[in-house]
Amino acid sequence: MAKKKVVIGMSGGVDSSVAAIVLQKQGYDVIGLFMRNWDSMADGELDGAPTTSLGICPQEVDYNDAKAVCDKLGIPLYRKDFIKEYWDYVFTYFLDELKKGRTPNPDIMCNKYIKFDMFIKEAQKLGADYIATGHYARLLDGKLLRAVDRNKDQTYFLCQVSKDQFKNVLFPIGDMLKSEVRKIALEYDLITARKKDSTGICFIGERNFTNFLKNYLPNQPGDIVNIETNEVLGKHIGLMNYTIGQRRGLNVGGTDDRMFVVGKNLEKNILYVCLGEDNEYLLSDSCVVEDLNYLGDKKISECTCKFRYRQEDVKVNLEWHNDVVIVRYQEKVKAVTPGQACVFYLGEECLGGGIIKEVRKKEKKLWYL
Repeated sequence: MAKKKVVIGMSGGVDSSVAAIVLQKQGYDVIGLFMRNWDSMADGELDGAPTTSLGICPQEVDYNDAKAVCDKLGIPLYRKDFIKEYWDYVFTYFLDELKKGRTPNPDIMCNKYIKFDMFIKEAQKLGADYIATGHYARLLDGKLLRAVDRNKDQTYFLCQVSKDQFKNVLFPIGDMLKSEVRKIALEYDLITARKKDSTGICFIGERNFTNFLKNYLPNQPGDIVNIETNEVLGKHIGLMNYTIGQRRGLNVGGTDDRMFVVGKNLEKNILYVCLGEDNEYLLSDSCVVEDLNYLGDKKISECTCKFRYRQEDVKVNLEWHNDVVIVRYQEKVKAVTPGQACVFYLGEECLGGGIIKEVRKKEKKLWYL
């Protein structure tokens, strides 16, 4: 019988490299597909798109590394530009959310619209029976489960991918620890074996976030105000550069290490801060979540959730309405942020999630968020 064909997203990193090896060992006919989602020179004249010491932009380094891995494994590698689609569905969303004073997560939308939509359509053109990625996650009987390596688990970023999009998807390294992945890459002497994991937003890379952003959203400096005393403590460089709970880079003199961003007033262009990380202004007891993508078999009233990727699970109760859910925390939570994802879990199972619309305390929306 002919081997089942798997098209795997090759990113030029160690995870997708080893995922390809695992698929080969499992007997699949493996094809690599490299996605180019950002024109790294589009903002070069304004910002100076980053290059390596050899004058090559990091995106091209990633492609060259993916090509070297595929050549070594005997896997064909195709390349596809999704630059326009990424701009239309991910980057525009990112900018629009920042203009609203919210904190978006473009990686979540990239998974929804690019990696598990446009990519799948392109893989089907190559005759794919399955598609695969190097995500740390698992799929079992149609359920999305956390990865074995809980420190690397990426189900948070998959919360907006629908059940239909998960059909015929493979996560080859979801059962592995990161240390095991590195070990296999070293055994195969892959160019990616010791490559540093990519962090942050892909289209910004190693660049300074503020310098990058001003190419698209002009800075509008304004006052930094202590929300408790109404005292003006300094000047901010534009509200879009700050997120709730942020401590560093606030430009409020000697108290910088004790002040935290707690809210924004877009009309008056004010950045509110408070003193101390346990300040009541940073705490809330519920939030409203919209843009729901629910993966569970039936709606439940109690589970855990995450409001940030690295956050420990929070015990919550869910109150379902037509197109939103009110999430009530069993204990107050710090720095819940509009625009971020709220991702639901029932033990090992990821139940999907939505986007935080508003944050509340004692049933009232916090006026400064």
